Amino acid sequence: MSGTMFIFGLGFSARVIAKRLLEQGWTVAGTTRSGEAVDLPGVTVHPFDRDHPLPPKVLDGVTAVLSSVPPDAQGDPVLDLMGEAIRARAPGWIGYLSTTGVYGDHGGGWVDETTPVNPSLDRSRRRAAAEKSWLALSAHVFRLAGIYGPGRSAVDTVRSGEAKRIAKPGQVFSRIHVEDIAGAVLASLARPHPGRVYNLCDDDAAPPQEVIAHACALLGVEPPAELAWEDAQAVLSPMALSFYADNKRVSNRRMKEELGVVLKYPSYRDGLAAILTST
Repeated sequence: MSGTMFIFGLGFSARVIAKRLLEQGWTVAGTTRSGEAVDLPGVTVHPFDRDHPLPPKVLDGVTAVLSSVPPDAQGDPVLDLMGEAIRARAPGWIGYLSTTGVYGDHGGGWVDETTPVNPSLDRSRRRAAAEKSWLALSAHVFRLAGIYGPGRSAVDTVRSGEAKRIAKPGQVFSRIHVEDIAGAVLASLARPHPGRVYNLCDDDAAPPQEVIAHACALLGVEPPAELAWEDAQAVLSPMALSFYADNKRVSNRRMKEELGVVLKYPSYRDGLAAILTST
C-alpha cells in the first residue's frame, strides 16, 4: 500500500518512519521547527511551531497524518493550530507518537494498554492529556518505550566517554529500536484500528547498568565503575534523574497480535550489536 503522509515533527523516530515510507512508494511531507531540510531526498519540509502556523491547504490530498510533536505547557501545538484542518480533511489514518511515561511508576511491575494511565511527571501528564485529544480524532496512539538507534545508543554513549553505570536497586527500563518503531507504524497503516493504543517496546526490559556493561563488552573496553543511586543523584541533571522516577516493564503483546509485528531487534543485545557493525 502507499499514499500521501504528512508528518508533524521530523525528529529521530519520524525520519526513520519517513524513510521506510519513501521506500514503499509513499509521498511524504512534514515539518521541522525552522523548516531546515532533512537528509531524505523527496520529503517536502515546512517550518512549524506556535509562531509559524501552516496554511490548512498543506494537508490537501493527504491520506495519512502522523504527529511526533510533544505537547508544551499550552497544550498540543499540532491540535491547537491544525486540528480543525485535520478534522476537515478526515485522512484515512491518523497516528500519534506518545510515551510509556503516561503509565507512571509501577515498582518494576508489568503494564499493558489496559493499565490506567497515572503519570508521575509533568511532561507525562501533558502527554496523557494530548493522547485524549488525539484519540478523540480516532488516532492510533503509539506509546514508545526508551528509544535508541544509530547515533543514539549505549554504544554511542560509551564511545563518547560519558557513560555512567548507575545502580538503582530494582530499576528496569523497556526500550525500542527506532527501526522497530517504524516497522510498527507501517504495520498499523496496513492494519488500521482507529482509536487503538499500542505499546511499542522490545521483549527485554533490563537494568540500565547492564545495558552499559554490554555496550562496553561489545566495544572491548572496561565498563565504568557502578555508581550507587545515592551518589548518582548528586551528579545527574534533573532531566536525567527524572527518567528514574518510573520503574516498569511494558508488554508488547497487543502490538504483536493485532499488528503482526515481528521485532527486528527483540533485545537491546540485538540492537546494539547491529549498531556496532553499522558504524
